[in-house]
Amino acid sequence: MEDLDTPRVVPGSAAGILRTLRRFGFEWDDDVVHQSDRTERYVAALEALRTRGLTFECSCSRSRLADEDRYPGHCRNGPLMPGGFMAIRLRVEPGHIQFTDRIQGGFRQDVAAAVGDMVLRRRDQLFAYVLAVVVDDAAQNVTHVLRGADLLDNTPRQIHLQRLLELGIPTYAHVPVLTEPDGKKLAKSSRSVHLELGSVLPQLITVFDLLNLSPPPELSGGTIAGAWAWAIGHWNINQVPRRLTRPLER
Repeated sequence: MEDLDTPRVVPGSAAGILRTLRRFGFEWDDDVVHQSDRTERYVAALEALRTRGLTFECSCSRSRLADEDRYPGHCRNGPLMPGGFMAIRLRVEPGHIQFTDRIQGGFRQDVAAAVGDMVLRRRDQLFAYVLAVVVDDAAQNVTHVLRGADLLDNTPRQIHLQRLLELGIPTYAHVPVLTEPDGKKLAKSSRSVHLELGSVLPQLITVFDLLNLSPPPELSGGTIAGAWAWAIGHWNINQVPRRLTRPLER
């Protein structure tokens, strides 16, 4: 459960997410882990990087960097404004990170050119997603990651960090992200397409169809468990559309 950004955590949201997953037939075979309970692991990873000279303190605020496409290295040789709260950044040197995504194909990125020196711990002392997810995946022995294509360009940054921390690198696959019919990202505040907890099975079948699994008509007359059994038996990653987004009609 990604709850590191504590100021943005809505009370009861985690329990609501788990209830929805259960309603849609998802299962997990271990205890649910909350990132907010794992900060000691992130501290240890950050210290391992610091002792090798791979991090530095940064005093730059978001407003100072608002007009920058990437971090320009203001504090690489020492904070511009020492004495206040500092972010911790990873020193990122030029060079491409390349990997083969099982759905989207070959992908490469010069992390230094794309984002510059990455934030690992923010000025408010909260850990960044990129560090937490890398540490968590390794701790839970994750070997395969299947997620939305909106995180595709984040993957080289994670791989770079995994290499520096000498962690295993999972196999990645990124499915198209469902969008509003007009192509805009599904928004929590004004969503025209939303989950209907009273009609789970039709929505599951719709997703199977969007993944190009070609669900048969008779599936709609069965059970949620039966639909999952069929989908698992007919799963074929090579049929998943090779695109970054896919609109979801009402």
